[in-house]
Amino acid sequence: MERRLFAVILFLLSWVLVNAQVIEPEYKITLKSPGNPADSYTLLEDASGNLKASQNLPVEIRQQKTETASTIRITVDITAKDLVYYNFEEVCKLAGISHDDCQFFMPGFWYHRNIRSPKEAPSFATSDSWQVREDRLSTPLTGIYSDKTGDFCTVVRLDEFKGESLATHSAGEVILTDKTSLGFTGFRNVGGTTALVFGFPYSEAPKTYIRKLTLAPAVQAFEKLEKGESRQLVWEIRKGKAQDYSAFVADVWNYSYDTFKPQVYAGAMSTAEAKKVLSNFFIESYVDKYPLKYFSGVHMRTDDCKSTGSVEVGFVGRVLLNAFNALEYGEQTNNTGLVNKANSIFDSYLQHGFTPNGFFREFVDYTHNNETDIYSIRRQSEGAFAILNYLDYEKKQGRKHPEWEAKVKALLDNFLKLQGQDGSFPRKFNDNFNVTDASGGSTPSATLPLTMAYTYFKNKQYMESAKQTAVYLEKELISKADYFSSTLDANCEDKEASLYASTALYYLAMASPDKEKARYIDLSKKAAYFALSWYYMWDVPFAQGQMLGDVGFESRGWGNVSVENNHVDVFIFEFATVLDWLAKERNEPRFAEFSSVIKTSMLQLMPVKGHMFDIGKAGYYPEVVQHTNWDYGKNGKGFYNDIFAPGWTVASLWQMLSPDRVSNYFNQKK
Repeated sequence: MERRLFAVILFLLSWVLVNAQVIEPEYKITLKSPGNPADSYTLLEDASGNLKASQNLPVEIRQQKTETASTIRITVDITAKDLVYYNFEEVCKLAGISHDDCQFFMPGFWYHRNIRSPKEAPSFATSDSWQVREDRLSTPLTGIYSDKTGDFCTVVRLDEFKGESLATHSAGEVILTDKTSLGFTGFRNVGGTTALVFGFPYSEAPKTYIRKLTLAPAVQAFEKLEKGESRQLVWEIRKGKAQDYSAFVADVWNYSYDTFKPQVYAGAMSTAEAKKVLSNFFIESYVDKYPLKYFSGVHMRTDDCKSTGSVEVGFVGRVLLNAFNALEYGEQTNNTGLVNKANSIFDSYLQHGFTPNGFFREFVDYTHNNETDIYSIRRQSEGAFAILNYLDYEKKQGRKHPEWEAKVKALLDNFLKLQGQDGSFPRKFNDNFNVTDASGGSTPSATLPLTMAYTYFKNKQYMESAKQTAVYLEKELISKADYFSSTLDANCEDKEASLYASTALYYLAMASPDKEKARYIDLSKKAAYFALSWYYMWDVPFAQGQMLGDVGFESRGWGNVSVENNHVDVFIFEFATVLDWLAKERNEPRFAEFSSVIKTSMLQLMPVKGHMFDIGKAGYYPEVVQHTNWDYGKNGKGFYNDIFAPGWTVASLWQMLSPDRVSNYFNQKK
């Protein structure tokens, strides 16, 4: 009894010590005089908790802390005693927690150590300490998780995010031209101890990420305070414990949702209105002068949206899914022109759309008379997905297509040949089945057509193959919380890998008997938290003159893309439907609520006459929405890149606007 009591006391004592001593704050303010290098000053807390330097400074810094069992709310008031240009920083060391034992999390931008990202993008390959401006992140938060102990600590900024300033430079010491509400957040290795770092205004180090695979020197911004003027800053630090990194991410997402409480976008278009506008893309983008007929949806200019000679089956083109969308909508609205265009696309692909060994011709560029000869499981899967939707629809209309069925069977037989013993599919290969990229990150894209083909053809081989993908997903992606390289134009952690994983398990659940369904539901939910972490909880601020801000764009509900591609977009497809399904299956009301945010917010940049949002034609939905200090090479924050691919954006939104499509395919009630 005494031994047990001693053990309990020892445990409680260790818990108290950890929770009492875990955070060791350090403070610094950097002041800049125009035309001179900035000077930094260490700040110390006095008896009242206020912050003072060893010498007299032209600022007064008052600090107030409010503590609960798990949180510390920090309010800092900076008041200028004279004209001043300042940058404030706080470092919170987590005493006793080694940096080497930790994984890190900045939602929508940093997962684990970003070890799958190249050294030209933010990752541990460049540094083990990073701080970034808050608008890079889907929640302005940094989290540190100890693999060794399960302890985690997060810091989130809680101010109103209302203003932004245009900066004259993107690196070095920069005096802002106006008020901003953007600070910075990150993590730092302090002599082997891990630490949260945060402050205001923004400061990025050791590098700032300005363009795809382009790191620039660090940047530190300085805000001006006039004599007597004050700035109040609010952060909340939260401590907790999680079983693993996945549980940590899920916990942080729920906490973030409850903290920010994102609301649905007011005045969103109805489904009927949205589809009517989007259908103009089918009308104006149709090209019929080549063997393959198509809706032109890739490599286009935003300003004129002129059709190009490039056609792509999946990824950013999605020509076959849009053909199905146009067919279905054309018949619903008695638009024979749309129906004829759609049918001509299907007919042309049946005749000219396959390689000698039965793969889709993925990308054809008629302008330059070339096409890719390296194929991807993602594009092939997305093509098969579209055709199976088309075949199921046609069958329900009493129309049969035995030639198409034969093509799909041959394609899926190719899939079976490519699948590895571990259940994965290679990312890229050629027409002779030679693998050029064995990475399995794109595997879940194949799960969708395999489960659909099992339902359509009643061939158990397809279902067995789909089940094997689930084995791989559980073992290599979900259990390791490692979602990577699903998008084809980057090699890094990305949103689409987790989104596809969650959606794949949704499809498997829809095609499986009840005794197997529960496992797939739980796995789908686990992956869903990672996909959700890429979607914005808050509305990032823009400066006057940045178009997105001038038109009132609100970023909540939009998803960041990947570590390499630091912009938001409307990649959603079935995921909102998956969230609604998970909300019901696992009693997760936040999922359904946030699904409503996504479904309303993602329609807000619909180009219509009088509200074109810098897009050349109505219904050509924008793609690369540049919401932070990053660009693809043109225009920067508040604008789009000059080249875009509306083929996939239209397809994504159309799928979102068709929530019954999956349940109807599998003949299940929602």
